[in-house]
Amino acid sequence: MVVGLSHRTAGLEVLERAAFDAASAAAAVAELTASAHVDEAFVLSTCNRVELYCEVNRFHGGVADVGDALARRIGVPLEDLGEQLYVHYDDAGVEHLFRVACGLDSMAVGESQILGQLRGALHDLHRTDGSGGELDRLLQAALRVGKRAHAETGLDAAGASLVDAAVARAEGVLGGVEGRNVLVVGAGAMSALVATTLSRLNPAQVVVANRTPERAQRLAAAIGGRAVGLDTLRAEVADADLVLSCTGAVGHVLDVAVVASALLTRPQRPLFLADLALPRDVDPDVATLPGAHLVDLEGLGQDLAGTGVASDLRAVRGIVAEELAAHAAQLRAADVAPTVVALRTQARHVVETEMRRLDQRADLSPQVRAEVDRTVHRIVEKLLHTPTVRVKELAEAPGGVGYAAALRALFDLEVAGGARVGEAPLSGTVADAVGRLP
Repeated sequence: MVVGLSHRTAGLEVLERAAFDAASAAAAVAELTASAHVDEAFVLSTCNRVELYCEVNRFHGGVADVGDALARRIGVPLEDLGEQLYVHYDDAGVEHLFRVACGLDSMAVGESQILGQLRGALHDLHRTDGSGGELDRLLQAALRVGKRAHAETGLDAAGASLVDAAVARAEGVLGGVEGRNVLVVGAGAMSALVATTLSRLNPAQVVVANRTPERAQRLAAAIGGRAVGLDTLRAEVADADLVLSCTGAVGHVLDVAVVASALLTRPQRPLFLADLALPRDVDPDVATLPGAHLVDLEGLGQDLAGTGVASDLRAVRGIVAEELAAHAAQLRAADVAPTVVALRTQARHVVETEMRRLDQRADLSPQVRAEVDRTVHRIVEKLLHTPTVRVKELAEAPGGVGYAAALRALFDLEVAGGARVGEAPLSGTVADAVGRLP
């Protein structure tokens, strides 16, 4: 089950408040997995989505637990979030993750950075919960789907990246990047992409500012730029024409006072600022300053709406459908395995019981007794071979779990676990799901 909110359902302010850092994500996972309804969990927190993926043993209890965790993170009652918070369950949850992995649900359609974020989620899952669980296998499958989408289609060209969209906006304000002074705030993966992209456009200089000087120096050295600390931001902003910021900081890195002070020294030069961070790095009120041109993730999302190549997107959707069918078939086959084991265990018990009865009624030599035992076992194996093979094959088809259920009913088999308890909608809003709680 996935419960979350994204740029499609919630405003940037809500997404900012919901965003998790590593410590808060670990705390949320620990809290959820300690509850009665959640067995495994991981958090996917990016610049345009915050989602909690969970393996649950009850739908409504899981929705309530996970929804409450997100509501507390945002700081509002669960019922006040309304339709901003969505839930996808079972196959719909798997399909949603596969679409996310391909970039089909991203603000910048086709962006590949989500794969790195999923790898990070997988690393966090291994660190907190070990490996080998259902979510581990699901994340591995999602990464495979995302890689296929980028390798087998032209998805990379189907949608412009956030960086490309920001550069296009900057060129509209500045008339081009060539010969301009560029300031990149942050030294993470997105900042590295920003710095690399801009360095190819022949700027006068690229300055990398970061809280950790060593990281800034490594990135600056890779692109032939200059590294500075955040304590020099006021002077660097005053010297820059183009500022792109993407840090993991909580709170504004560039406030109105810093930008206003910088603008005083350059009244005739426009300053373009692109805020690619969530939570936001740049105070939104900076947009009201004369000479400042600010764009954030919401604005870039509007620029990117409708971009893409239809044929490539259709091909990616085909890959998602193919992988979803394969994943569902694997799950159905796995669900049948306990039934097959139970049937063979029951048959073995019957054989052993009858052989003990034979021992009491007939005085067989050890050689004859062994031959009879082997013969009976061979008969049983041959009788069971076809139905057990066929039930596995049939189970992989949609609706195939019914064959395993029939086998359990016919042979009165007891299988641990079993189907999920209660019916649940595949997708919807958390408000609707919680509204159905008893």
